[in-house]
Amino acid sequence: MLLQVTEVEYLDGYRLEIHFNDKSVKEVDLTDELYGTVFEPLRVKSRFRKVVLNPETNTIEWPNGADMAPEFLHRIGRDIEQAA
Repeated sequence: MLLQVTEVEYLDGYRLEIHFNDKSVKEVDLTDELYGTVFEPLRVKSRFRKVVLNPETNTIEWPNGADMAPEFLHRIGRDIEQAA
């Protein structure tokens, strides 16, 4: 199965709740991942909060074009238990 992001929600700081097509839900903290030319501008929280799901690429993206692979997000995320 090709892993895809199906939903993203900003939590706080540099944390996101991300839903994947394998039915997992992860809390992803990107505090230590925002380095390099494309990601450093996202250290400004007002920019980071503008994260969206790109339905064409099935992953998260910001208005400056920064994005992250679903596999990477899944790997570094912490499982969130869902209420039944």
